[in-house]
Amino acid sequence: MKNTTNEIRQKFLQFFQKKGHTILPSSSLIPKNDSTLLFTNAGMNQFKDFFLDPKKKKYSRVATSQHCLRTGGKHNDLENVGYTERHHTFFEMLGNFSFNDYFKKEAIIYAWELLTSKKWFNIDKNKLWVSVYKNDEETYKIWLNIVKVSPNHIIKVGDKNNSKYNSENFWQMGETGPCGPCTEIFYNYDTKKNDDFSKFLENKNENFIEIWNIVFIEYNRISSTKIIPLKYKSIDTGMGLERISSVLQNVKSNYKIDIFKKLIKQISCFSKITNLNNISLKIISDHIRSCIFLIYENISPSNEHRGYILRRIIRRMLRHAYKIGIKKNSFYKIVPNLIENITENFNFLKGKEKKIKEILKIEETQFSETLEKGLKILNIEIKKISNQEISGKTIFYLYDTFGFPADLASDICREKGIKVDLNSYYLEKEKQKKQSNIGNKFYKNFNNIININDTCNFEGYKKNTIKSSIKYIYVKKKIVSLISEGEEGTIFLDKTCFYPESGGQIGDIGQLYYKKSRFIVENTKKYGNTIGHIGKVITGSFEINNFLYTKIDKFYRNQIEINHSATHLLHAALRKVLGNIVTQKGSLITNTRLRFDFSYPKIISLSNIQKIENVINTEIYKNNSIKVQYCSLEEAKNKKAMALFENKYDSIVRVVSIKNFSTELCGGTHTNRTGNIGLFKIIAQSSISSGIKRIEALTQSQALQFLHNQESEIENISNILKTKSTNFKEKINKLIIQVKNLKTQVHIFQEKENKYQIKKIISNIEKIKGVKLLINVFNNYDYNSLKLIIDQLKKDFPSIIIVLINKNNNYFNIIAGVTKDLTNYLTALEIIKIFIKHTNGKGGGKNEIAESVSSNVINLSKILKIIKSWIYSKLENKKDNIHE
Repeated sequence: MKNTTNEIRQKFLQFFQKKGHTILPSSSLIPKNDSTLLFTNAGMNQFKDFFLDPKKKKYSRVATSQHCLRTGGKHNDLENVGYTERHHTFFEMLGNFSFNDYFKKEAIIYAWELLTSKKWFNIDKNKLWVSVYKNDEETYKIWLNIVKVSPNHIIKVGDKNNSKYNSENFWQMGETGPCGPCTEIFYNYDTKKNDDFSKFLENKNENFIEIWNIVFIEYNRISSTKIIPLKYKSIDTGMGLERISSVLQNVKSNYKIDIFKKLIKQISCFSKITNLNNISLKIISDHIRSCIFLIYENISPSNEHRGYILRRIIRRMLRHAYKIGIKKNSFYKIVPNLIENITENFNFLKGKEKKIKEILKIEETQFSETLEKGLKILNIEIKKISNQEISGKTIFYLYDTFGFPADLASDICREKGIKVDLNSYYLEKEKQKKQSNIGNKFYKNFNNIININDTCNFEGYKKNTIKSSIKYIYVKKKIVSLISEGEEGTIFLDKTCFYPESGGQIGDIGQLYYKKSRFIVENTKKYGNTIGHIGKVITGSFEINNFLYTKIDKFYRNQIEINHSATHLLHAALRKVLGNIVTQKGSLITNTRLRFDFSYPKIISLSNIQKIENVINTEIYKNNSIKVQYCSLEEAKNKKAMALFENKYDSIVRVVSIKNFSTELCGGTHTNRTGNIGLFKIIAQSSISSGIKRIEALTQSQALQFLHNQESEIENISNILKTKSTNFKEKINKLIIQVKNLKTQVHIFQEKENKYQIKKIISNIEKIKGVKLLINVFNNYDYNSLKLIIDQLKKDFPSIIIVLINKNNNYFNIIAGVTKDLTNYLTALEIIKIFIKHTNGKGGGKNEIAESVSSNVINLSKILKIIKSWIYSKLENKKDNIHE
């Protein structure tokens, strides 16, 4: 095929390389320098700092093919995917950028040359149309007089609602910040209908598609009403690779270009669908690409943040897979074929196949049950509606109770022609969010009470004591100039050897002192870019600008360092034993223990726990040195340093390495050699959320003490069992068999006792209006046996009401049973409610059997008379309908 998608990408980059542009690789889907974005959603994201401050620029001209994901916020394409020919969750954005270099004229000429030159894309000029901002006369004249585009092929787009700069052709980064007019280039599939372009923005004529947007960043928005010119001007462009490929491959749908055509055909082979235009096939082909790239970025499905987006995409994909006949719990089996297809264009994905398949398998297993329950309830609710609109409360109930995604419910309703009241859904969601935040307000704001715009140099990697100067003092959340004996507060210094709580490592403790004044540091925390020493003055006083000495508790720090280095060993050992599917999700490192959270979809067996311990202790016995070096972020990645790359890192990073076993980006403190760890012991493993595991461990003397405690427990158990510790397992097995035999004997005796009691109490049966009624009171009888007695009496008597009470010390249990033929007249639950009303007891049940317990029974005989009277009244008019 001419102009394959790969060839188009390469041609674009080659063109701009010839024009003096530096070709940069796509940045991560996780934005490094923008906490406002969940995912990279445009080519300009990685250059945002350059637009805001041109002095930071490393290059004057750049071109990229950027991986993007649009699934939330302003750019939320998820619900449109599959229903239009152009929308995707994952896509590539081709872009060329100029940072205070060329501007409007060159950007437009470059675009036109690339699109129309026979050497490059060779698109017929007559098929291209242009839009410009109405007030941008300069751009209009460049198109008209320099590029020589016909005035009939240029449309001026004005402001909406008479609001200045509120236009489709005026781009803005946000409510404030860099902005400017833009010009867009459109392709017309049907040149016979040229006059339709003037109406394009109103009626979205499918014959026209926007293929390139060129933004002229020449202003800075100060406020909603004020815009000023920028000293430095820049160019930001974007052209969707999938869109331009559809043009150059002469197809009207992105889903018919080479990369999707092959993928869709492959998916259809596993389904019952032969029509390759099927919406579900499009959705699956789009979503599987997003899943693969997100998992490659070490994102795991979860119920929050980026993991929640991945889970939504997976679940939407699975729902459509089942819809087209791919069997439940089997989609993951076709994933290797799809990955192989996709990695033809992205070689760097190879090696992640196993991890991707494993994660999708676990998600599919978990979602099958959710889908089944959710669909059942949704279909019931759909049958109830009369106005072709379903309540948002129903959608929220499905989401809150079963984890059934709202967009999935909306998808299903859309297919059935039913609207969803999303406003009420979001109201319900917001209501729950506010309720859940009530208890978190204090904790959320606690560390933000002190807000200091200053820095503090940390010099504690090599020093335990240094001389410093006091810059700020806070007492009871207020800034003061002096803190005296007995007062608690937070002291901020110009430099410190105290490590602040960060990266999972707890803060140092120690003391600040000069002359006879002493401040005991009980914790150290970060406040923005500065460090606070939290504690209490025990002698003397401290003033702002005082010089003092900082001294950490060296033993406390050493224990933390040992546990931090052990955590690095644990991370590496987990990946060695369990595979590269393991990704760090968090940690806690203290002076007494360590905790490590990571993504892993399966239960970790005891044998694997022991393997992990063996691997770590082997590294400890080797007594390897632990080295620290500083290098660029790119160098660290080339060394395959492990990191939480969702975090932000400076251009120069700190790398901690343990020979060839572990290499991680880390700002924490570490021991010098692995031998200092002494011993490593895992004491607990747990699952803290779906797909996220937690391991807790001990080192050195704490690990040894744990083993000693276990030995003591075994010895105590052996003494109780009156056997040796080497034989107690055998003794326990014998006891289990004995207990089992005793239970069997007790059951036989209880059955005999129940038969005896039934014979005894049936003489108390009386008839009320042709219905048998048995009320009996037991003393200290086996409670479970009462249920068995009721079951037997129901079998023996076709139409009977049974009320059994058991007095046990200060408690009264009541069980009511009613045969099915009587439940139209009265129920066991109604009988129990009478008992609860007169005793303030608790209970519940069903129509045929119900029970209650109470400790507040003053006059039992009186209550039973009330129950009997109520039963009589209920049956009084039913005589003709009841068997005699």
